[in-house]
Amino acid sequence: MASSPHASLLDIAPVVPVVVIADASDAVPLARALVAGGLPAIEVTLRTPAAPDAIRAIAEEVPDAVVGAGTVITPGQVRESVAAGARFLVSPGWTDVLLEAMRGSGVPFLPGVSTASEVVALLERGVREMKFFPAEAAGGTAYLKSLSGPLPRARFCPTGGIGAGNAPEYLALPNVGCVGGTWMLPADAVAARDWGRVERLAREASRLRLRAQV
Repeated sequence: MASSPHASLLDIAPVVPVVVIADASDAVPLARALVAGGLPAIEVTLRTPAAPDAIRAIAEEVPDAVVGAGTVITPGQVRESVAAGARFLVSPGWTDVLLEAMRGSGVPFLPGVSTASEVVALLERGVREMKFFPAEAAGGTAYLKSLSGPLPRARFCPTGGIGAGNAPEYLALPNVGCVGGTWMLPADAVAARDWGRVERLAREASRLRLRAQV
């Protein structure tokens, strides 16, 4: 990413928290807890009306966070997210229209794929970094491992069905840079605004790459 010391979004941290925010007032303390736990790349999904305001608040008030927008599926959402301060974009899938909008946004992006053909199509278009979604349902680590031989240029952020237990298996793969997940954001902790618990879980998640190397 041009605005960070990292060459790639996939190299910022081993885990990208996938955040669904119902109340924009939770955005800043939640983001601060994740950053304090060692997970600065935060994907705020566009699944709630509060998402744009949440992205804006994090961008303005948590300078150490690298906040992005997830579940981006239209060019309009691309524009809205970048205007709110998103520093990267993630989509569950892609079309040429959406890809053109994300490419023109000026920020890094991870288009979603779940098949070899989709990966090849993106490589043809000069895109090497992708979201693999839904990871477990689409074949999990076995599928990604099978892609690494014929398609070594592609790198992935698998998301969907990944937790603390299986994340190290993904992170051990040569074509996986990071994983996305929600397990460091238990619904009861967020509802209770127990940001200390979120920070502890984020810290544990930030160390998963070490487990993957054992």
